[in-house]
Amino acid sequence: MAKLPNVLSIDDLPLAELCAARIDGELMPIDDGWAPVDEPDLPSLRAAAIALRAPRALVIERRSAAWVHGALTSPPAIAQFCVPRTARVAVVSAPRLVVREVAIDPDEIIDFAFARCTTPLRTGFDLLREPGEDDHEVESIVAALCTDDPRLVSRLRLRFDDANRMPHRGLALERLERVGAMLAREEGCGGAAVSRR
Repeated sequence: MAKLPNVLSIDDLPLAELCAARIDGELMPIDDGWAPVDEPDLPSLRAAAIALRAPRALVIERRSAAWVHGALTSPPAIAQFCVPRTARVAVVSAPRLVVREVAIDPDEIIDFAFARCTTPLRTGFDLLREPGEDDHEVESIVAALCTDDPRLVSRLRLRFDDANRMPHRGLALERLERVGAMLAREEGCGGAAVSRR
C-alpha cells in the first residue's frame, strides 16, 4: 500500500472519512487539507497544505509564504503564488488564489517535498514593496519574520541597496526603517516576541 502524504485532501480519502478521522481525534484541518494531530507544525507541513490549492509549478509567496515561515498564525483567505517569468506555466484560474509572474532567482525559492516557497528574505522583500498592503500589517509580518533571523533586517537593506531602479523602493525602505525601530524597541523591553497576527 502506498504511503499517504503528510497533508491529505479529498484526492487522497473521501471527505466523510477525513471528517470521521477528525472527529476521532486522528486528523486536524490545516488550510484546505488535513494532517495527523501528531504531525509537527513545520514550514514544510504548512507549505504542503497551502500548495493543495495550486499546481506544483507555482511558488508560494507574500502573505502565504509568511504563514509558511510562521510570521502569521493562519493562512490568508486568498492564497498568493508566483511563477518565474522564465517558466512555461499555463494560465491558472482557481478560486481563492492569486498568481503573478515575477523575476525571481532559484536561490530565492525553498524546495519542500510537496511545494515551493519564497525564502524569508524574498518574502519580506516582496511584502515591503507592496503598495496595496496596510503599512502596519506589513511591518508586523516582516518583524515576525525577523524574529527567527536577527540578520534579516540588514539583509533586506542590502537587497534594496542593490536595486536602485525599482518600483516602490522608497515605500519599502520607510517600512523597513519602522520594522528596525520596532525590533529595537522589542529588544529594549527584554526581548519580548513580536506579536504575530
